[in-house]
Amino acid sequence: MQPIHTRLDDNLTNDPETLIEVRDVKTHFFTDEGVVRAVDGLNLSLKRGQTLCVVGESGCGKSVAARSILRIVPKPGEIISGEIIFRQRNGQSIDLSKLNPKGHEIRKIRGDEISMIFQEPMSSLSPVHTIGSQIMETILLHMPVSKQEARKRAISTLDLVGMPQARKQLDAYSFELSGGMRQRAMIAIALACEPELLIADEPTTALDVTTQSNILDLIRDLQQNNGMSVLFITHDLGVVAEIADYVTIMYLGRDVESGEVDSIFHEPKHPYTRALLNSIPRFDIGNKKNLYSIKGTVPHPFYRPTGCPFHPRCDDFIDEQCDRIDPQRKKNNQGHSVRCLL
Repeated sequence: MQPIHTRLDDNLTNDPETLIEVRDVKTHFFTDEGVVRAVDGLNLSLKRGQTLCVVGESGCGKSVAARSILRIVPKPGEIISGEIIFRQRNGQSIDLSKLNPKGHEIRKIRGDEISMIFQEPMSSLSPVHTIGSQIMETILLHMPVSKQEARKRAISTLDLVGMPQARKQLDAYSFELSGGMRQRAMIAIALACEPELLIADEPTTALDVTTQSNILDLIRDLQQNNGMSVLFITHDLGVVAEIADYVTIMYLGRDVESGEVDSIFHEPKHPYTRALLNSIPRFDIGNKKNLYSIKGTVPHPFYRPTGCPFHPRCDDFIDEQCDRIDPQRKKNNQGHSVRCLL
């Protein structure tokens, strides 16, 4: 049965070039110890053919946000409010948050119109199925082709992502491949059906610098050739500067600042964004200065601070204001938004 009110009028997405828009989404985990507000009012927007980087420390909710879009949040987590508006290939807009996570409609979208490169390929790839069978499974699920045609497409997709000896590696298992080759196999699975949106969840974290550069170049080239949008999750601001069009900074499950990459790097508004930028190693600081670090640690998920979530670690903390008032999201005419009393 199709859920009620999943199809939306096009006027809900103001810009026809907007591919996906996340509006005040909250994804909570209801555990015996208490409620973990992993995503707690997230807003982001991504246009066709552009790259949005989502940045934040470990535990800020980046991966849960990505899984919320695809409706693959593990139990006991669930989306409790908000909208995830996605414009499909047929031009219709749909609210993904209202779909049944195991229903036919979201299954048609997963792997076809929206694909995801997961954080750790060794745990995401099946060790008992060949790379080829895992790519072909996606193709056969979403395309009206024969097994022979699916195999040819799988080989061409592996060639596309730069897999050496693609025809031979098609019959290899994940444990027979290097880290870089496994990551290319993951990308091949994600790109097999030419998705409109590619979600990359820290795809270069466990790779050496050379392989990381190759993977980033590969994603960028494929994006330019296919015109797909990329939602790139990372904590590496060097990667952000290289590939992003827009940036969303996350802290404790919500967006604290969003804007074009140049405005985020050159005119950061939120103290957390400035702290992240100040933490980047620089060649010009000299050998007698200590590298800047953000004081404190990310709060325990069961003991979130009152007021602004960042105030216990903030250098610009205002007593009796920041610890009491939860700042609302404000947006200027250039599309730069921030949550801060300052």
